[in-house]
Amino acid sequence: MKTNKIQSKLIVGNWKMNLTVHEASVLLHQLMHALPASKMERVDVAVAPPMIALQSLHMQAEHSKIKLAAQNFHWRDHGSVTGEVSAWQLRGIAAYGIVGHSERAQFGETMTTSALKVQAALRNHITPILCVGETAEQHHKDDALQIIQQQVKAGLAHVTADEASSVIIAYEPIWAVGSGRVAMPSDIARVIAGIRDQVADLFGRQAAAALRVLYGGSVTTEVVRPLLSVPGVDGLLIGAASRKPAEFIRIVETANEASQEGGKDD
Repeated sequence: MKTNKIQSKLIVGNWKMNLTVHEASVLLHQLMHALPASKMERVDVAVAPPMIALQSLHMQAEHSKIKLAAQNFHWRDHGSVTGEVSAWQLRGIAAYGIVGHSERAQFGETMTTSALKVQAALRNHITPILCVGETAEQHHKDDALQIIQQQVKAGLAHVTADEASSVIIAYEPIWAVGSGRVAMPSDIARVIAGIRDQVADLFGRQAAAALRVLYGGSVTTEVVRPLLSVPGVDGLLIGAASRKPAEFIRIVETANEASQEGGKDD
């Protein structure tokens, strides 16, 4: 289906369970210094630090174009849930919330809980980034598209048609995360088209066209431009490279250049 022409690419850095509060602050300072607004005219940038650093980094980044994302949150707003942090508690601090990352499966999270988290994020004015992706076995059996469309349907189970375009979907092949392998551009294009087709079936073609879809999985500076050239890719979800200042800065600069080049015919 024909997609929208989103001018700004979205680059999200997931720092995972790395960096102390001080180290996270230093890294954010480096990014803010190297990426003034003039270098991010047509790219949106967010980083997902460890939960313990979110509040202090929010104060640090208050006047920056770099936004913060939560790596995880509970689907209930409050209650007797020891050790958890809710989307309600994160509102005003995190602009985005990562939902359903494959690494959360080891804690028993499923697409059912992802659907509840998507709903919680939306009601608390946080943009959910719903992660979907296939295992190596599913990829080799050529089951990826069917599996991912099922994940999209399940993850958006509590979303209304009006809310659908406010959700971001990140296609992260599970076999690519942290492996150094990147999916083939033709496979990425096919899966992302399938994601939009599924959203169109659920909420209509307008919602599908307005949907932002990211790619993630072993993204480095060398593959940024080819990935952003894949039809339907509106940005990237980046892991290890986002903790390396020079590499992440170059990724953002490349994305900004790609957005400018893509917008010349707007």
